[in-house]
Amino acid sequence: MDEQLAQVIDAAYSEGGYDEAPARRAVAEALDLLDQGKARVAEKIDGEWVVHEWLKRAILLSFRQRGMTTVTLGPYEYHDKVPLKTGYAEAGVRVVPPAVVRHGAFVEKGAVLMPSYVNIGARVGAGTMVDTWATVGSCAQIGRNVHLSGGVGIGGVLEPPNARPVIVEDDAFVGSRCIIVDGVVVQERAVLAAGTVLTASMRILDVTGESVVEHRGVVPAGSVVIPGTRQKEYPAGTYGVPCALIIGRRSASTDRKVSLNEVLREHDLPI
Repeated sequence: MDEQLAQVIDAAYSEGGYDEAPARRAVAEALDLLDQGKARVAEKIDGEWVVHEWLKRAILLSFRQRGMTTVTLGPYEYHDKVPLKTGYAEAGVRVVPPAVVRHGAFVEKGAVLMPSYVNIGARVGAGTMVDTWATVGSCAQIGRNVHLSGGVGIGGVLEPPNARPVIVEDDAFVGSRCIIVDGVVVQERAVLAAGTVLTASMRILDVTGESVVEHRGVVPAGSVVIPGTRQKEYPAGTYGVPCALIIGRRSASTDRKVSLNEVLREHDLPI
């Protein structure tokens, strides 16, 4: 069934006819699959993250197909093309007002959403806390037992359809006001100190050994990461430019502790 849907959606995206009945039905069905967690924009297959481009194309087509509508929820009024997600009680998800999740995003049973925002195509795993004023951008994949602290910004990646979304794997801890964009992957159990910024081009420097090891676009599993700077020569002089520093690894003893805040305290880091 997914293959047939993909064929209809890909044809509508590349050849036109997105407003015809078959394309409308296929897009609606694809978004329902995303909303119910039966499909996902990206998944790990044989250890590698694979993007299902047709699902991103379905989201993009839905913006062309839908008109603006007004939605009223209690004292709140919205004017948008995408309906809001419903059915939290049946799904076993705690949602604190005024948290917002758009239809087409999946939130797994046991997740907690403080006043926050989860965009279309995103996925939030069981046991994950999306803390106050955190945002989970379109198509971002947030694993299980993750903590997105207050004010975290997870960027959305919709276009081009083959672009990898931002991915935060299981058991990661993302400190307050961190920004993760451009399809960066934060692997399982990694810890990001408050204010860490990660982009696809930013250097992630492992300084735990005798020589520096450079990463880009991926934070290795179990890493403890802080904001840093590196010196760069310019015509006008030498200046510090932002980078991220891997200064340690989570230990087995830390994993047994009640709070991941202890990880940061072990390395004398801000939470």
